[in-house]
Amino acid sequence: MNHIQTNTFQNATGKIDYTLMNDYMFRAVLQENRNVLKGLICALLHLSPETITSTIILNPIELGKAFDDKTFVLDVKVLLNDMNVINIEMQVEKQKFWTNRSLFYLCGIFQNLESGDDYSQIKPAYHISILDFSPFPDYPEFYATNKMMNIKKHYIYNDNFTLNVLDLTQIHLATEEDKAYKIDYWAKIFKAKTWEDLKMLAQKDNAIKETCETVYKFNQDDSVRYWCEMREEGHRILRTYESLLKQSNDKLAEKDAELAEKISMIAEKESALAEKDSMIAALQAQLKAYQK
Repeated sequence: MNHIQTNTFQNATGKIDYTLMNDYMFRAVLQENRNVLKGLICALLHLSPETITSTIILNPIELGKAFDDKTFVLDVKVLLNDMNVINIEMQVEKQKFWTNRSLFYLCGIFQNLESGDDYSQIKPAYHISILDFSPFPDYPEFYATNKMMNIKKHYIYNDNFTLNVLDLTQIHLATEEDKAYKIDYWAKIFKAKTWEDLKMLAQKDNAIKETCETVYKFNQDDSVRYWCEMREEGHRILRTYESLLKQSNDKLAEKDAELAEKISMIAEKESALAEKDSMIAALQAQLKAYQK
């Protein structure tokens, strides 16, 4: 492990042990520093910082402590200005049913009525997925906004139900609008692997600078580092299982192919034998006819 103890973020050099791609580090930084959370939300939802009066994390965890089943999912659920509910997730590993999962979480936060409320009081819900894979490879896009839309007339069915996706593998596709809100810089922070990379990015604005400094702070915190490592170990174990499963499936597919080939050969031999039997029967019939 390349854990270099330095005095300040500005003196840090070399590889970052735990980047924002680690979902525990991601959660720790957004929960610890509200300016970072505010800056990220402003970028992703195209808001001006002056319009944000409050950010309340609805699912806080005790950083550095063990987490249970309720906090195993490290998404950050935020109440913005007492008016909007936002769920932000970091997802590194590609998931086959990711679209179902994202809609499941969005539907969950859309059900935000309190006892006695009516439907006019539902708070707009946003699920923001930060992904290190392309959910729709045939339609690559850096930052996508998805809403329910009528497929014939193309009008929005409900503007309070939004699913945003930031694809970290497609930074090169950032639009001018994405760049205007510095979403490409945020993506580069997530992907940064060295302290030198972060220090370059930290020059862009205060929220980005505070993000980099908070990442550094938690990389020096042994309790946070422990849980970051546990999360990485969990991902390693998952990848190992998936690799073993793929190997097993490949072997089964190979055996199935061999069996199919043998069955085909047997079928060919049986066909040839049947043809020979037919020829023999025909010859026998001719012989009997001749003998008469």
